[in-house]
Amino acid sequence: MSDAAPEIQRESMEYDVVIVGGGPAGMSAAIKLKQLADAKGKEITICLLEKSAEVGAHILSGAVIEPRALNELLPNWEELGAPLKTPVKRDELHMFNESGSIKFPGLMIPPSMHNKGNYIVSLSNVVRWLGEQAEALGIEIYPGFAAAEVLYHEDGSVKGVATPNNGVDAEGKRKPSFEPGMELHAKYTVFAEGSRGQLGRELMAKFDLNQEADAQHYGIGFKELWEVKPENHEPGKVVHGSGWPLTKGSTGGSFLYHLNDNMVTLGIIIDLNYSNPYLSPFDEFQRMKHHPQFASVLEGGKRLGYGARAITKGGWNALGKLSLPGALLIGCDAGTLNFAKIKGTHTAMKSGMIAAEVLFEHLSNDGAAGQTLSQFDTAFRASWAGKELKKSRSFGPALHKFGAWMGGTYNYIDQVLGGILPTLRDNTPDHLQLKKAADSEKIAYPKPDGKLSFDKPSSVFLSNTYHDEDIFCHLTLKDPKVAIEVNYNEYASPEQRYCPAGVYEIIGEDVGEPKLQINSQNCIHCKTCDIKDPTQNIVWIAPEGGGGPSYSNM
Repeated sequence: MSDAAPEIQRESMEYDVVIVGGGPAGMSAAIKLKQLADAKGKEITICLLEKSAEVGAHILSGAVIEPRALNELLPNWEELGAPLKTPVKRDELHMFNESGSIKFPGLMIPPSMHNKGNYIVSLSNVVRWLGEQAEALGIEIYPGFAAAEVLYHEDGSVKGVATPNNGVDAEGKRKPSFEPGMELHAKYTVFAEGSRGQLGRELMAKFDLNQEADAQHYGIGFKELWEVKPENHEPGKVVHGSGWPLTKGSTGGSFLYHLNDNMVTLGIIIDLNYSNPYLSPFDEFQRMKHHPQFASVLEGGKRLGYGARAITKGGWNALGKLSLPGALLIGCDAGTLNFAKIKGTHTAMKSGMIAAEVLFEHLSNDGAAGQTLSQFDTAFRASWAGKELKKSRSFGPALHKFGAWMGGTYNYIDQVLGGILPTLRDNTPDHLQLKKAADSEKIAYPKPDGKLSFDKPSSVFLSNTYHDEDIFCHLTLKDPKVAIEVNYNEYASPEQRYCPAGVYEIIGEDVGEPKLQINSQNCIHCKTCDIKDPTQNIVWIAPEGGGGPSYSNM
């Protein structure tokens, strides 16, 4: 940006370790590192940056959590008041058609989909609690501070990060409230930004971390929180499904989880390798709720929350190098989610804990700064989390290649046999899967009824999203002309549909002068545009810290 001029003098702070991102992975890394240091009487300075206004406000997940990593990190979590209050009591798996479903018997549910011993949670609340545990240990946490830039030493190793300049208007000019960003220097920087992290993506390209990995794949996950009638509620019940409404070349799955206090969460995950540019993931989700399986639970209830987020789902095959000079990648920034389980919290936490162990051993032995700690790669892959990902390596490619029925059958057999079937691969990036509009069928979606299905504006309202309207646009275009010359003319501007928040809008069509308008104040930071844009012309960058959604009980 024009205001990042050389004459701007940024203040700096020095730490042993800077962690970028306060999700499960980042929090676990910070807590474990401090635990190890305290146990050995070592002084290791740790700083954690979190771009949301408060810890947990940007965290969105279904979520059924497997507590294995939590048991290792904080064995007395129940005594400490962790918000894991709803143990799973019953699993169901369905294959949906438009009016009904085939319910799989228990023996036909893949082992990875069994949830005995797991808990239905609000992950945003779990992360808030982890933040409290970190602060109690004396870890410095700075919510409302995004990391917008990677800093490098002259030898090319990572030096740390810088926060964005605050007080820059939509034209890139400094407002009276202008404040330069802050530099945070570290011996080692841990990137835990979540799916499609801005800085993680930069580092992957700069250091060619994915040279030996398959193409990464993503999904977009939607979630709503409802309060339902007591007679429609069954605490501890978990329902997963596939099939309708995802048909004609699109894949994914749906979920319905019953929490305590008549609360349920439901949603859909849609693989972003779909080909029809007219497909609207948001409208598929709204349509899904009219299926009898969902409508019978939601009827007469009240919608309390809405959100959407990209999911990194390539797994073991797409896992690149996790270490580079002066830095480590962990959690969904690296791609540690196990999509066969539809879970990533436990593996993200484990990656952060292993990173902490590697960093502690290196730093406590007076190891030099800026090294490539490749032992982290080895340790993660050898851990139970790495073995779990390897066992599920063919799950996504099987669904992509064979569809729900055949792909599901392949995965069932593979999981029962312990993941020994031949490895399947899918090396076509999601953004290259879209067909041209002229070769695609338009999709007519029903209008929302305001009872079960809703429009985007009312949904975004429930996400409590806020951005100052007079700030720089954090949704950037490499070449503005491409938005019309390619995306509009050839693909019918699919960004209008794959965005779950109404950020992208084509105006001026009525006078023959179409133009892309970006309503960045609506952005809920899902990163789908950065992933699915067919020309990779849209690049998501960090806005001023504190902006975006503010999820509560999500």
